[in-house]
Amino acid sequence: MDTSGVDTTVAVEQNPACPKLWVVIPCYNEEAVIPETSRRLTIKMHALLESGRIDPQSHVLLIDNGSRDATWSQISQLHAGRLGELEVKPGLFRGLSLAHNAGHQGGLYAGLMHALDHGCDCTISLDADLQDDIEAIDEMLAKHAAGAEVVYGVRNNRDTDTAFKRNTAEGFYGFMRWLGVEMVSDSADYRLMGRRSLTALSRYQEANLFLRGIVPSLGFPADKVYYRRAERFAGESKYPLGDLISFALEGITSFSTTPIRLVTIAGLLSLVVSFVMVLYALISRATGHVVPGWTSLMVSVWFVGGMIMVSLGIVGEYVGRTYIESKRRPRYIISDWLD
Repeated sequence: MDTSGVDTTVAVEQNPACPKLWVVIPCYNEEAVIPETSRRLTIKMHALLESGRIDPQSHVLLIDNGSRDATWSQISQLHAGRLGELEVKPGLFRGLSLAHNAGHQGGLYAGLMHALDHGCDCTISLDADLQDDIEAIDEMLAKHAAGAEVVYGVRNNRDTDTAFKRNTAEGFYGFMRWLGVEMVSDSADYRLMGRRSLTALSRYQEANLFLRGIVPSLGFPADKVYYRRAERFAGESKYPLGDLISFALEGITSFSTTPIRLVTIAGLLSLVVSFVMVLYALISRATGHVVPGWTSLMVSVWFVGGMIMVSLGIVGEYVGRTYIESKRRPRYIISDWLD
């Protein structure tokens, strides 16, 4: 979708009190949770429809992000109207299958753009693992009807996290704020976005997506809904430690050049230390204490060597991401869809 120069004003008439809602859920090997997730969402969507909170043309969009299990088969059955003992209105669930895993952010972005292209008034994105409280959807819709273009789901506790994950998460948010990145603390990808913000988001063309930083930077009126995050219903986390570190690096390098500036500062400090060590070496030689200087020399060599390696690594992260961006490859490829 070519969106260059697109105005972010809404071109179609909307009723904020009864919007066409698309619930967007990226899925990667989620066959263990889809039956329960679809059951709960069916109940929630029917309740919203019966109360007149959403338009009858509202849908749940499940994105198969290159899964290797029965995820797409389950999505196809839901689209047809039945999964096991669960019967749903045909078409309530829609599906999008990506040819290859595009990463969590890429899969989510694909779903958001698909919903935008198919005439949604707003979307609510959440994970398939049922940790996000879907009962908060009602309050999100109410705040959207009151004028909020973006509504963030913010967890009010981290009881389900380990101490390590809790401390590293708090440190990450604090570090990002220190770098000047606008982020909503304790908010992942559970959020409502109206059509104007989705249209603005569609103009972002970078391959290295970090939606938790991009969405707040759009600048639209925003609000928050607080909820209690539950344990994962079934299956395994799709964000092991290695992926979490990669995700954090993605966010840092996508929004700030401060780390490169810190490399320069560290280099200057190392230069100052080296001058001190040169002075120390000259004094040691003049006084005949050459052997004791061996320890300080080795410390200096290892210190400077370590600083060089870390500096090269930081600069390499930026160079690598610039290289990826320069290729202009598609962020995702759709292999099949169910509308």
